[in-house]
Amino acid sequence: MSSTPHAGTVEIFKARTNTWFAWLSWSVAALGIVVTVITAGPAALAGTAPLLLIAFLGWQLFWMPAVVVHDHGVTLENPFRSVVVPWEALVHVDTRFALTLVTAHKSYAAWAAPAPGIWGGRNAQPEDLRGLPATSYGPGQSVRPGDLKTTDSGQAARIVRTRWQDLVESGALAAGDAAATAVKVTYRWAAAAAVVLLLAASYWTVAAR
Repeated sequence: MSSTPHAGTVEIFKARTNTWFAWLSWSVAALGIVVTVITAGPAALAGTAPLLLIAFLGWQLFWMPAVVVHDHGVTLENPFRSVVVPWEALVHVDTRFALTLVTAHKSYAAWAAPAPGIWGGRNAQPEDLRGLPATSYGPGQSVRPGDLKTTDSGQAARIVRTRWQDLVESGALAAGDAAATAVKVTYRWAAAAAVVLLLAASYWTVAAR
């Protein structure tokens, strides 16, 4: 997560399936390490780089990513970068492929809130289409699969749109500031370096066998 503190009301969204994948990767890595130690002894720990890579990617790709909605905007905690989009910079919220925050200059997708795909709406119930923020609806009150309440992108989009709509209706946001408001992007260089090192160590571990 970002080390930047958020004052006021904060809502954090994480995909439930991502949490499962994270625990699965950690379980696989832990089991592999235990089996390695039992069968080959503690000295064999030097060759567990592939298992450490699996565990690290479980954290980086599945556990850490989140959509953080706070008083000053929306922070997308993605695997290798953190994106802070102020409310003043937000132009549109899209869910075609994932929760995507559209600004005047660029769009930013949330790793933690993927859309379900073209078949995501086939099991939708009438209640899944009701009570959404007004900006969720298209022509004829149509709703994209990615906007449904039962989807990851839809749940995250509802949180973002609701807060955004409240700010607009209360007059807290001034119109016309989107193009002049900067988006803050911070890259996770340490995480990228860790993946590269673990990949290299895993390669040499496998090659040495």
